[in-house]
Amino acid sequence: MTVAGVPATVGPASRPASRPASRPASRSARSGLEVSGPTRFARYAFGPNRLGYCGPEASRELFQQATGGGDDAALRDLARGFEGAWPYLELIARANGIADPLDDRVVDAYWIGNDLLRAVTPALLGRSLEVRFRPRLRADGWRWMAATPEAGAAPVHAFHVLDVFPKVGLLRTGELDGVLQIMDSCRVRWGRVLERDGDWLVVSTVPLELVEGKLRLGSARPERIRAWWDGASFLDAAAPGDTISIHWDWACERLDSGRLEALIAWTRRELSIANRSI
Repeated sequence: MTVAGVPATVGPASRPASRPASRPASRSARSGLEVSGPTRFARYAFGPNRLGYCGPEASRELFQQATGGGDDAALRDLARGFEGAWPYLELIARANGIADPLDDRVVDAYWIGNDLLRAVTPALLGRSLEVRFRPRLRADGWRWMAATPEAGAAPVHAFHVLDVFPKVGLLRTGELDGVLQIMDSCRVRWGRVLERDGDWLVVSTVPLELVEGKLRLGSARPERIRAWWDGASFLDAAAPGDTISIHWDWACERLDSGRLEALIAWTRRELSIANRSI
């Protein structure tokens, strides 16, 4: 199967954990809509926030700010409350000499993946992981996580979902069934729009599967994704054939071919790392 002309499946060991091919860091205009870094962050953070999984209890404010022009100061205050994402943003910015963790290039690096991740050395990522997660893990779990930077891990959201979450479990939901489904919803996904259905889009998405004890991307399937709330949306447009990014059950933005390729490549790389410990 393909999604927007890009191969959409990968076997459990089909690629090494090498970094994706170089490409320029994204700018907002490339997705078809000019937005600030704080606004883009909010559009990806909203999906789990409205479900109560992470960040402050302010989903309506987050949505209104992200769709109504946005007050960057208010969005920055909200963003600092996302204890899972914020340290990664700070790490990416610091490694690249960027003063603002919500610079659009940094936000794009975390949610999608871009060349800024290359500046985060294994030593920098390793120190960050040790401070954040070593106290929460048993010795065997920490030994594995401590080895991930040298194995090719980068502070992209796919790393947090596929490699950190299964070991640490940072969703504030207590005991959960269907861990694979949770991971699939939590990762930033891609999909091709098939049609609009009221406030929803029917989208061809690529699911996460567990086959013979290994994670992989499966065959494309249709899925209903929420895109409008009270007439507002994060999308400037959504026509059949468009490719969008998805976080949980919410449409975040349209993706051009370069950012789609980057999202798939960084996801594949983190899958290969995750499969070493399953």
